Amino acid sequence: MSFWYVYVLRSLKDKQFYSGSTNNLKRRLQQHQRGENVSTAKRLPVEMIYFEGHRSKDDALRREKYFKTAKGKTTLRLMLRDSLQQQQPNWQNA
Repeated sequence: MSFWYVYVLRSLKDKQFYSGSTNNLKRRLQQHQRGENVSTAKRLPVEMIYFEGHRSKDDALRREKYFKTAKGKTTLRLMLRDSLQQQQPNWQNA
């Protein structure tokens, strides 16, 4: 059984979120950390703050697209509010 993953990274440099999807989460995170992704290369270092698995690539892509909307980012902040507060007390301004 294979899964597709939606993941959310947070830049430790600018505190912004980056959402993506992959069928190999470990490899993809390593690529981000090595600066091989144009979208995150100048925002390093990054940390993974959330991921979820889906059986369908289309489901994962749909969820990734949602997380890139304003409503999706608000949902993420609500879901992760405790862990985001522990990392940075002023997370609302991120």
